[in-house]
Amino acid sequence: MKDLPFSHGLQVFETTKPEEVLDRIRDADIVITNKVKLGGDVIAQAKKLKLIAIAATGSDNVDTNACDEAGISVCNVRNYAVHTVPEHTFALIFALRRSLTAYHAAVQAGRWQESGQFCFFDYPVKDLAGSTLGVIGDGALGKATADIGRALGLRVLFSAFKGRNDMGMLYTPFEKVLEESDIISLHCPFNEQTRDLIGDAEFAKMKQRPLLINTARGGLVNERALVHALKGGLISGAGFDVVTREPLPEDNPLNEILGHPAFILTPHVAWASEQAIQTLADQLMDNITAYVQGKPRNIINAPSSNRMAV
Repeated sequence: MKDLPFSHGLQVFETTKPEEVLDRIRDADIVITNKVKLGGDVIAQAKKLKLIAIAATGSDNVDTNACDEAGISVCNVRNYAVHTVPEHTFALIFALRRSLTAYHAAVQAGRWQESGQFCFFDYPVKDLAGSTLGVIGDGALGKATADIGRALGLRVLFSAFKGRNDMGMLYTPFEKVLEESDIISLHCPFNEQTRDLIGDAEFAKMKQRPLLINTARGGLVNERALVHALKGGLISGAGFDVVTREPLPEDNPLNEILGHPAFILTPHVAWASEQAIQTLADQLMDNITAYVQGKPRNIINAPSSNRMAV
């Protein structure tokens, strides 16, 4: 990790419980955070705080409106995962499309030996070439995923916003993407507009019984509806790297399908290649340095005043 080129003190906390947040940020000038929730109640009491540097792209864990009112700038890290997330996306797609995990488990269980043949066909194996990939989210990650898809011979549809049909020729109506896609991959942010973006009604429109891939955010897909869709054959498989509450709690409905041969859940690691982590760390330090030097960058909010001096 890069050094910060100014005098500073650094306190590092491996984990932080909600009740510990205020004490840990109360006297800080700069806070680096990722998944710890910084709500308006604690932000209002952090009178010295000038900058929240998010060690990620998503900002849903920080109350940016409260930061605006308090004059606190918020910055994020961008495009560090432009290779790792699309690659993980296609790792899930390949594994599901060719039933890799199901076949691996079957071999471990002795099924190959039982078959008495040089191969056995307990699970479907399908090519990607000639299939249709629906991409929901046209940021850097969505576009990189689309590029890989095209290179593999897939037809790519970029989805318009749900309920919008006026976004031009480059976008396909959301409902049509659901109907025509053999694979649907989510790369959009999580907010009030995208909460439960895909639920029972949307699964019912998926005529091609697609694979559904989510390496974006938990909450984009209604998890109970996902369980029903997979069990009911409305989709042919699902690969998820995110859930609504992490780590996966015991009461999450996805626990019901963890053993399903067409479901893969990874523990929010799509972003976490060694190269991406290094890029993230370097950009995080650059963001902080730029702010202290009076040249703020990657600011995602609009603070009403400015507590600039550190």
